[in-house]
Amino acid sequence: MSVSRETGRGAPGNARRLRKTLDALVARYRLGQAAAGQIERILEALAAEPDPHTTVNEPQAALEVHVADALSGLEVSELAGARRIADIGAGAGFPGLVLAVALPQAQVDLIESAGRKTAVMDRLIQAGQVSNARSITTRAEQFGRVPAAVGGGREAYDAVTARAVGPLAMLVEYAAPLLREGGVLVAWKGARDADEEAGGAAAAGRLGMEAGDVLPVRPFESSENRHLHLFRKASPTPEGFPRRPGMARKRPLR
Repeated sequence: MSVSRETGRGAPGNARRLRKTLDALVARYRLGQAAAGQIERILEALAAEPDPHTTVNEPQAALEVHVADALSGLEVSELAGARRIADIGAGAGFPGLVLAVALPQAQVDLIESAGRKTAVMDRLIQAGQVSNARSITTRAEQFGRVPAAVGGGREAYDAVTARAVGPLAMLVEYAAPLLREGGVLVAWKGARDADEEAGGAAAAGRLGMEAGDVLPVRPFESSENRHLHLFRKASPTPEGFPRRPGMARKRPLR
């Protein structure tokens, strides 16, 4: 890691701590050393990024808050074995970019409506030399309407991921059209909320999805109340979905 006069990121003690944490993640998730190098370069690029679209971009903090949190998704076997993954509302690139590093056999599409954010992701992809990830500047609702045969995402994915995007009912509506039958949505959430979970289950029932397990995870030592919510696509998405952009947030299915 390069030295920063402003933050001391490159001080020997900080570099050793970063390497120790990264080595522990590599061992925990059985990643290769090539993946470790890619993650390190992504963290370095994020720290230097003038427009990061995240308040957590110092390498050690980002390694825990973004990278370790993203890797916890590998505890879902369907996600770990997916060949095509869509990360919706990808923001600065997490969890999708990290999953692409961890799963070199998978193609990971980072879907984000804001061009400034996809530009950041493109720079991080280039810095980490992540050949199996690409950013797509579009809304999930629009992408889910277009058949995969003509460049869209409808029924094209084995797994959809979402982290810090919105309530479960909205995420289920975004994900359902993108998933193949049998595919899964994995949503990163904090403390459990019974009302939100009921809303997600209700939306799932309208969209050919089934609510699955809620897995507690602890990505790093100080993390608390982290959960992965699973939904599985059981039948084709009904006609009329996705609705036009914004409707899933304004008028969630019940």
